[in-house]
Amino acid sequence: ISGTLRFVQESRSGNAAEKLLAMITTTCTVTRIGQEKTEIPMDDLVVGDIVHLSAGDMIPADVRILDAKDLFVSQASLTGESEPVEKLPHVSPHKDSVTDYTNIAFMGSNVISGSATAVVICVGDHTLFGSMAAAVAGEAVETSFTKGVNAVSWVLIRFMLVMVPLVFFVNGITKGDWLEAFLFGISIAVGLTPEMLPMIVTTCLAKGAVSMSKKQTIVKNLNSIQNFGAMDILCTDKTGTLTQDKVVLEYHLNVNGEDDTRVLRHAYLN
Repeated sequence: ISGTLRFVQESRSGNAAEKLLAMITTTCTVTRIGQEKTEIPMDDLVVGDIVHLSAGDMIPADVRILDAKDLFVSQASLTGESEPVEKLPHVSPHKDSVTDYTNIAFMGSNVISGSATAVVICVGDHTLFGSMAAAVAGEAVETSFTKGVNAVSWVLIRFMLVMVPLVFFVNGITKGDWLEAFLFGISIAVGLTPEMLPMIVTTCLAKGAVSMSKKQTIVKNLNSIQNFGAMDILCTDKTGTLTQDKVVLEYHLNVNGEDDTRVLRHAYLN
């Protein structure tokens, strides 16, 4: 029952999200051999297509700049830096980071100003953005809620493993009927096993997902509801990108821009 509830709710959420994505058709302007400029869906791009970019366009794939006029691109989704960078057709010298190359524009970036012509060199999962997304999606992160439920379950199971043999031997020795003692021990084990816990937890989470759907919010992962509800402070970087669930304190400055332990003390007390 628990698995069915979870499957049905997450399937509904996934279908709703896919329908929303289907309503948004993103196209790009390309030139192919024997054809004039035409608009095609981003999913139809292939390596070697000539792409024409202008202000406001989303870069549909990893491309190499062939010609550019005052082209500035925002790479905030990749680097976290909100400042746009200039892209040029000239070959860049060796850089420490691949995103620093000025003649390459990456999928997921946005054209802030200017125009350019570029050739597609990577598409889909082979792009830098696609490889980053695949790496993140491949990590199955265990939520704090799941850890809590598992901890409670293990406590009950350990208690059962201690109590069942104890009850079995005490009952067998006192009454002398070992078959009855065995059956009684089995009944104790069944009574202590948290069979209904997964169903109760899933039912509560599914109810929360239904309530949130009435507020125009789609919950794709039921376990995320508890994590979202337990949030006190949501930390993002300056572009609004979620990074890691770790907060690092680097400075504690007063109004004069100087290190001041009193600022740190007051922040801790608050």
